[in-house]
Amino acid sequence: MHTTYAANTGAAFSYDDKSFMMNGKRVFLNSAAIHYFRMPKEEWREVLVKAKLAGMNCIDTYFAWNVHEPNEGEWNFEGDADCGAFLDLCAELGLWVIARPGPFICAEWDFGGFPWWLGNKEGVKFREYNETYLKYVDLYFDRIAEIIRGRQLSQGGTVILVQVENEYGYLTDDASAAAYMSHLRDGLLNRGIDMPLITCVGGVDGAIEGANFWSGADHHYENLVKKQPDTPKIVTEFWSGWFEHWGAPAATQKTPQLYEKRMFEAIQTGFTGISHYMFFGGTNFAGYGGRTVGSSDIFMVTSYDYDAPLSEYGRTTPKYMAAKRFSLFAEAVGSLLLDSAAFDTAAIIAPKGITVRGRKNGEQRILFVGSDKEERDTVYLTLESGRTLPVMVNPGEIVPVLDGFQVQGGVRLTTNTAIACNEMVDGIHTVIVFAKDGQRSLVELNADEEIVHSDDQPLLYTRSGDGKTISFDFYHFNESQDVRVTIGDQTLRLVVMNTAAMDQTWRIAEGQWVGGCFDVDIEAGEQLVACLSESAVNGELPAGFNPVVSDDEVAGLRTGAVHQKAPALGDWVSSTLDLASVQGVSCEVPQDFSSFSQPYGYLVYSSQIESDSDQKTTLILPKLQDTARVYVNGTEVGLIREVGSSSIEISLRAGSNSLQILVQNMGRLNFSPYLGEPKGLFDTGYLQGNVVDLRSGWSHGEETVHLDRVNKLDGQVTLTRTFHLDGHDRAIIVGAVSKPLLVNGKEVPLEGYQNWFSHETVDISAFVQQGENVIEMPYMKSPVNRLELLSYHSSNGIGEWSMAGLEDGVPSEAGLELSGADKKVPTWYCCAFKKPELPAHVHAKLKLRLTGMSKGSVWLNGINLGRYWQIGPQEDYKIPLAWLKDVNELVLFDEEGRSPAKVKLLFDEQTSRSWVQLGSI
Repeated sequence: MHTTYAANTGAAFSYDDKSFMMNGKRVFLNSAAIHYFRMPKEEWREVLVKAKLAGMNCIDTYFAWNVHEPNEGEWNFEGDADCGAFLDLCAELGLWVIARPGPFICAEWDFGGFPWWLGNKEGVKFREYNETYLKYVDLYFDRIAEIIRGRQLSQGGTVILVQVENEYGYLTDDASAAAYMSHLRDGLLNRGIDMPLITCVGGVDGAIEGANFWSGADHHYENLVKKQPDTPKIVTEFWSGWFEHWGAPAATQKTPQLYEKRMFEAIQTGFTGISHYMFFGGTNFAGYGGRTVGSSDIFMVTSYDYDAPLSEYGRTTPKYMAAKRFSLFAEAVGSLLLDSAAFDTAAIIAPKGITVRGRKNGEQRILFVGSDKEERDTVYLTLESGRTLPVMVNPGEIVPVLDGFQVQGGVRLTTNTAIACNEMVDGIHTVIVFAKDGQRSLVELNADEEIVHSDDQPLLYTRSGDGKTISFDFYHFNESQDVRVTIGDQTLRLVVMNTAAMDQTWRIAEGQWVGGCFDVDIEAGEQLVACLSESAVNGELPAGFNPVVSDDEVAGLRTGAVHQKAPALGDWVSSTLDLASVQGVSCEVPQDFSSFSQPYGYLVYSSQIESDSDQKTTLILPKLQDTARVYVNGTEVGLIREVGSSSIEISLRAGSNSLQILVQNMGRLNFSPYLGEPKGLFDTGYLQGNVVDLRSGWSHGEETVHLDRVNKLDGQVTLTRTFHLDGHDRAIIVGAVSKPLLVNGKEVPLEGYQNWFSHETVDISAFVQQGENVIEMPYMKSPVNRLELLSYHSSNGIGEWSMAGLEDGVPSEAGLELSGADKKVPTWYCCAFKKPELPAHVHAKLKLRLTGMSKGSVWLNGINLGRYWQIGPQEDYKIPLAWLKDVNELVLFDEEGRSPAKVKLLFDEQTSRSWVQLGSI
């Protein structure tokens, strides 16, 4: 059941089953996901302005509880955490806001936005109807709702939608979620939230549900129609790119061409709102990068670039231009698109390899023509009337075709390409028709009155006998064409562009355009244009710009690239971590980070092991959730990457041995049925362990299967494998376990199991026996990255431990010395550099390249810039200019003590382009 809000009847912001409406006018909700907490406050305006210039009319932001209450009862809403100021800036720029306060946000953000200390509360269970958990959620809502409440549209602000929780449907169904979700819904309503509520992936009575996806628009649309037929259909997260994790390939698989196709798939299906997640990703500064599901060690990199339309540095990308072109199209055809219904296109004849979908309103239609062909082709569609239209379409592309679209009263347009403007510009009704470079397009106008064309340009066109129809055959040159016709006493202007010209043409506001054929005197819009001059290659300014500088200055800036040299780094000093002298707090069993009251950073776990002989032994760490660097007698043995439960072979000498484990908190799970896992080491280690790789040796009938070497087995396949246990009483299976899991014929409980998690740590000690044991489980998928059996005896546990935390920032000056070669042990490196002096026409972005380093953390002037790990895919780390002082201190903590000799600062490529300041941004 859907609850209708009183505010939606006759209010400024309302909706029906087709779209949202503002003051009675249908609007395509085109939202940019931008998180205020992933960049300095000084960068907010530039990023928001660029989103607006790409046609975004709304900003979608999470609110990160752990940013605002980093320690219990210590609230922070200042500086970079001033989310109220962020909402105010959105309002200033005329951008609506979708507010997503959580309390769970996922976002590849540490702990899904929950503060670290919440895990220490006795009896707490996250994302459930749990008294302890909800007590603290309500205290958070008291604070965050106050900030959102006064900035709603109903209160004079621009917040139009508020989200309840986030993606809860991935964990359970709506009925099971009802008590919890209703509590959160009522918590918002009771605190003065009166704008419509939304959910994504899972719903609650009284909220509009949206879908999160990248592909499969039809499936998601059908599901929403079944659940809520009377609400608009929005993509609450349209995944424009993807996140990256350490040791993985670059996540650049979602190309600009595919991004454009997916957007057209959404609107051809009937979605009338898209939130581009992310439009600008930003950075996971400090320890805020999370950990996600899929394997044991999927830890987020520090960059949250996300391959988004705006890069981590706020630069425009080819995806940005694709989003801008799509947004302008959606705005131009909104009168049809937002009040349309799908229709059967079976009567339209198309060649093999071409698909046609359609939406219509009365006689007006949009056809979406898609190609499965391997090369670009001009195909011919035969409409129901028998008329044939040529359509040029690239492989994998969707091209919109307008059929009888009413551009103004009594004038209809048919065209086989996209349009980007359909409004009055400088007193003339203007339509921009654009197509890819080198393409032709058909543009046909049909009117109730005679269409008069001056014929003063060498154009290909035909006219009907009555003069009421004119068909142009345009070629899209590099130079834009301005074609005008007169219909009655009205002038209609057709501006014909290729995509290159379209990408340099900007809609500042309704009726205000610059670039291309437009030469408009922009005053209020100057601040909007300012931050896009970087997109002009080599400083060449698009036509129509009116910079607030002299002509001589502009001429000087057009001469070419501006070469800027980044500050040099040198004179490094270092301080090594003396493991032998680490003084910790004694404990019988190692504690996790939160229990030790340390949110992030590093812990050093130390113990002594007595051995009666020189020997090699396998150390089992049954409870470890982060990377761990192991040292025996001061020498590094290795780095443990595969976590959950882990092992490493160590060598002991006769007598006393020092064992130390350096653990970095690599980020808490940001999404999982096991949210809130302890971080670090939280059980003792065990010697004389054994490790068996379980990926091979599985029986499938008479066949023996290696899980890494198969991708499909027919039917519901149960695999069987045996293992032997000799002298051990503890056993753990860790890795890609499937359900049901049976050991010796008994099913092992897997609480919270989801088959998409693909990594479990399962203690099977209560199910094993000495000698032969049998495992049974269904074949799930391949390849399997890890599936191991770790066994040990409980009597072989290591005794007393001590724990010490490593402080962030600069080490003691007493330990500093000039650095030379690699130190081979964990080391702090420190150097100073001056703030670069940049001319006013240079808009620089600075980054740090950590060539030659291993793994660690970076600080700038005491601010934690995040973790680094030089195993890829991240190579460079953002240095916000807003955080620079006249003289700056850069500190690296490198786990292997690698020399920083090759570390350098550099400006990004666009820094070399001229920047013309047209007003305050």
